[in-house]
Amino acid sequence: MNIFTKMMMNQRTSAYELNKMNILNSLEKNDKAVFVDLGCDDGVWTNKLAEKIGTKNISGIEIIESRALQSEKVGIKVSISDLNLKFPFSDEQFDVVHCNQVIEHVKDTDLFVSEIYRILKPEGYAVISTENLSSWHNIGALFFGYMPFSLVNTTYKTAALGNPLAPHNNQEFWESSSWQHVRVFTTKGLKHLFELFGFKAELIYGAGYYPLGNWAAKLDPSHSAFITFKIRKK
Repeated sequence: MNIFTKMMMNQRTSAYELNKMNILNSLEKNDKAVFVDLGCDDGVWTNKLAEKIGTKNISGIEIIESRALQSEKVGIKVSISDLNLKFPFSDEQFDVVHCNQVIEHVKDTDLFVSEIYRILKPEGYAVISTENLSSWHNIGALFFGYMPFSLVNTTYKTAALGNPLAPHNNQEFWESSSWQHVRVFTTKGLKHLFELFGFKAELIYGAGYYPLGNWAAKLDPSHSAFITFKIRKK
């Protein structure tokens, strides 16, 4: 691993931790809230979110059965389902929806966002976080003709498609195909998308600003590595 890649990995770790703090800071205390995590994985992070909200009414969707079973073991009501399909929930069932590093994996983004709108109660909100296509490290990769870092994992043949500077260059993609990225958005693109489906963007946070670190992301989320939106159903 070269010096540039090591630096990127260290900054990414720091940025990811700040991104989680941004998500937690977006949540409102409400012990009566009905909460769902879209892509709940093993449930550990889901329970941290629920603890911040103060609720014990926790649901989740997870496509990988082994991880869904882990979520169930830590008290989450899990539906094993594909987020490219209609969600297995009733209209206006939830006060809070969360999805972290999920929307970039979804093939049918229109259905995904419209389903979030459908299952939210009036004035309910969603916290959605993802990688940022217009981050400086992605722009830099495109300048040199490489695939942006956020789109190197689009085939099971390699974890670093078309970008020799990516951390896992020359390695096969080791996860389920559901972990491959389909599309990545900019801050302005996501804001526009959410507005088209009837949401109001209340907060936009940035995390990671390679190579300057996290402080710059707070000033300019449009070029940060990760972006977090808090959107409310009108």
